[in-house]
Amino acid sequence: MRVLLIEDEVLLAEQVADGLRDQGIAVDLAADGLDGLHKAGANRYDVVVLDRDLPLVHGDQVCTALAAGGADARILMLTAAGEAADRVAGLILGADDYLAKPFVFDELVLRIRALARRANNAPRVLRRAGLTFDTARRVVTRDGRVIPLTTKELAVLEILMCADGAVVSAEDLLERAWDEHADPFTATVRVTIARLRRKLGDPPLIETVVGAGYRL
Repeated sequence: MRVLLIEDEVLLAEQVADGLRDQGIAVDLAADGLDGLHKAGANRYDVVVLDRDLPLVHGDQVCTALAAGGADARILMLTAAGEAADRVAGLILGADDYLAKPFVFDELVLRIRALARRANNAPRVLRRAGLTFDTARRVVTRDGRVIPLTTKELAVLEILMCADGAVVSAEDLLERAWDEHADPFTATVRVTIARLRRKLGDPPLIETVVGAGYRL
């Protein structure tokens, strides 16, 4: 999952981004509405977490532009304006969900994951080739055996399982499981796939399709 967090409170943005990354979620940051619109147009995101009171371009305008542009990303408004009228106004603008500040971080994570599942039409529990992945609990089992995985390995496996047998390119994995600071010329994806293969055990489940990518 890849998230764009548009928030002008730098300390809050960094704290939220660090927490989401600990949950295996790739996060890009934008400190104003103009930068947020630029990044949303340049990258593919599952969820945009959008502060309402932003400099340069107001969050309401950002929300309207994203919704009108037909972006696949779901929009979660995160703002200090928590009255019922404010929530209704945000939803009318095109937001998919609304969370008032101050918020409980665990609730934010659950809402983001729920929106991402809606964006990708993915069920909460994924099943394929003897694997079961509870995306809410972040638990993977193979034939009943729990397999401990790192947050990045979980992210890659989730993308492969959601592809339902289709080939996923290394570039697509890098874009969706890592953030904008990832170096596209490194062997990051290949190394992560190798570790994931080893942990999933035999018989091997992840196939390399030469010149195309990987599939489960």
